[in-house]
Amino acid sequence: MLFADVRLVKGDNAVLLENSGLSLKSSRGKMAFDQHCACFDGRLCTAYEHRPSRCRSFDCHTLKQARAGEVTLASALKRIRDARREAEGIRARLRSLGNTDESLPLTQRYQAVMREPMDLSQPEQADQRGELMMAVNDFMHRLHRDFLE
Repeated sequence: MLFADVRLVKGDNAVLLENSGLSLKSSRGKMAFDQHCACFDGRLCTAYEHRPSRCRSFDCHTLKQARAGEVTLASALKRIRDARREAEGIRARLRSLGNTDESLPLTQRYQAVMREPMDLSQPEQADQRGELMMAVNDFMHRLHRDFLE
């Protein structure tokens, strides 16, 4: 949920990745695959041995803090659970507003919903969009603070 796609770099084996279940596409002139990653089963990477260089080298801020002993493993796992719960809340809000394409990144789904004209005769729709806006704002702050710093 942090990135829309992952671009491959020299040394990544596109054939092995496709055989592992990834659908590759061209992104900004490079081969890439969309997030959510088809090889992530919710807990583990099923293409771990063949994962791309960018996946191998990315360590989120919380992982770095846990390795350095700055946060406990329990605290790090709680951050992850909380972020997942927030993301699911955003997905539920998006679905309630008619955006059901779970294959797209949250940011693209959010942008699509917010670009749609609002029917002012339905105040509950305005409330839902406002709640979505606040939830996305809070979520982005969490992602930057806990995972991207």
